[in-house]
Amino acid sequence: MKIHEYQAKELFSTYGIPIQRQILCTVAEDAAIAYNMLGKEEVVVKAQVLTGGRGKAGGIKLAKSDDEAVSHAYNILGMKIKDYTVNKIIITEAVNITAEFYISFVIDRNSKSVILIMSAEGGMDIEEVAAKTPEKIHRFSIDPFIGIPDYLARKFAFVLFDKIEYINQFVPILQNLYRLFINTDASLTEINPLVITDREKLIAVDAKMTFDDNALYRQPDILDLFEPTTEERIEADAKDKGFSYVHLDGEIGCMVNGAGLAMATMDMIKLYGGNPANFLDIGGSSNPQKVIEAMSLLLKHPNLKVVLINIFGGITRCDDVAVGLLKAFEEIKTDIPVIVRLTGTNEEEGRALLKGSRFKVAETMGDAVRLAVDSQ
Repeated sequence: MKIHEYQAKELFSTYGIPIQRQILCTVAEDAAIAYNMLGKEEVVVKAQVLTGGRGKAGGIKLAKSDDEAVSHAYNILGMKIKDYTVNKIIITEAVNITAEFYISFVIDRNSKSVILIMSAEGGMDIEEVAAKTPEKIHRFSIDPFIGIPDYLARKFAFVLFDKIEYINQFVPILQNLYRLFINTDASLTEINPLVITDREKLIAVDAKMTFDDNALYRQPDILDLFEPTTEERIEADAKDKGFSYVHLDGEIGCMVNGAGLAMATMDMIKLYGGNPANFLDIGGSSNPQKVIEAMSLLLKHPNLKVVLINIFGGITRCDDVAVGLLKAFEEIKTDIPVIVRLTGTNEEEGRALLKGSRFKVAETMGDAVRLAVDSQ
């Protein structure tokens, strides 16, 4: 789960991480009120969307008057940034920057620990720094039983700073950022950039946080910040129905029983030149209602051209699955081609039941995928 910059900054502030003052606006005219409330000669108008690249897309602008702030607000509100529409902006204090740094905590599954990532080359092009000059990126594994006590925080601080006044400011920022990461079950906390101002103060001028979806049940305050996209609403609905569903950008809908078979089906679709529209594991039931609910999920996809149903009958018998499919499609009204592959217990009986129906039946996985790709 992602949250907006302004929400992440509010969390930063509660944990003692220094930020600029900010005012959220959803109407362009409110930018003038915000400008005057901040009482600064220069402010920054920043788009609030759940994606990066805002600066390069023109979603971050400097304003030196209330009229200029309103003008930028009009231009930014409603603009598209990587297919996200900007519905919110923040007006925040501008600061004079003398240096920029990158700081983040992230879960690393390889080392099975939290990783601290730091660089003295913070700012918009941190990805380019990582690609072209990886030696400028510093990584440290954090022992969960130790955390970041003072001695470690100071050791990390000396990697980036050589002045004691910066060291003393950075240590509590780092410790509080880690505390926030752990306490909120975050999967990422990021400051990019952490800046030194012309007054020699360290401030987080941007903030990014994502959270572990599986831990949201114990983070009600974080869950209240959730603003799901259309795809995320569909995925949440699928989860409530007991499905494992992930939205993708292809045209071939997949309904499969078993996560491993679902992954293999998606790989086969790519191998034969198609693109899967989703990952969907419906589990081991032949219940017609489950098929109806699964198909309803698939039909919400705007790019859907064909559905591939791939069932392995182990404990679940293929003839029961076939009966369930026939009953389900008495209620489902769609002209989209449906390819069915049944294999396992009573597979021949299952295929016989589907013969002459609206389904295209395949015996092998390869045949089923070819039919799906050719039916687009």
